[in-house]
Amino acid sequence: MFVLSGAALTLWLTPLSALDKRIGWHKAMQGVSLCAAIACAVKAGNIAYRLSQQGEIEAIKERAITADVIDEISTSTYVSQQQRQQEAELILASPDSDTETHRKTLEAMYTSDLQDCDSTPNSPDYPVYLEVCKSLEMGKSTTWIIENILKMGGRKFSEGKVKLQALISQFEGEKNE
Repeated sequence: MFVLSGAALTLWLTPLSALDKRIGWHKAMQGVSLCAAIACAVKAGNIAYRLSQQGEIEAIKERAITADVIDEISTSTYVSQQQRQQEAELILASPDSDTETHRKTLEAMYTSDLQDCDSTPNSPDYPVYLEVCKSLEMGKSTTWIIENILKMGGRKFSEGKVKLQALISQFEGEKNE
C-alpha cells in the first residue's frame, strides 16, 4: 500500500519537473504518467479499504467470542442452580425419617460444589481461559492467542507464552480433579 502510494506520487510529479517540455512527445508521456499515478492511487485506496474491513471483521469475531464465553458461563451457572433446586425439592418431598440423612448428603454436595465454583468459574482468569479454549477450537494458533487474547505481543511475547501455558495447566488440572 505504501509502495503504491509512493509510486503514485512519483508518477504524478515526474512529468511536471523531470521531463523536458521541448520534446514533442512530452504531452503523451505526461498523460501516461498521470494515468499510471491515478491507477496506483486507486489500487492503494482499495487495499486500504480491504484492510479496514478485515479489522472490523476481527473485532466482530472477538466480540462474538466474548459474548459466547459469557453466555456459556451464565448457562452453566443456571443449570447448576436448577439442579440444586431439584435436589432440595426432592429432599423436602421425602418422608421425615429420611430427611436428616438427605439433608446431610445435600449439605455435603453443596459444600463440594461451592468449593469447585470458588476455584474455577469465579477465578479472574477463567473467562480468559474459556476464550482461549474457544480460539483453540476455532483453529487459532498460539501466537494469535497470545497477541489478541492475552494482549502480550512484541517484547512481552515470551511472558505471554508462559502465562498461556500456566493458564491452560491451571484449569486443565482442576478439570481433571
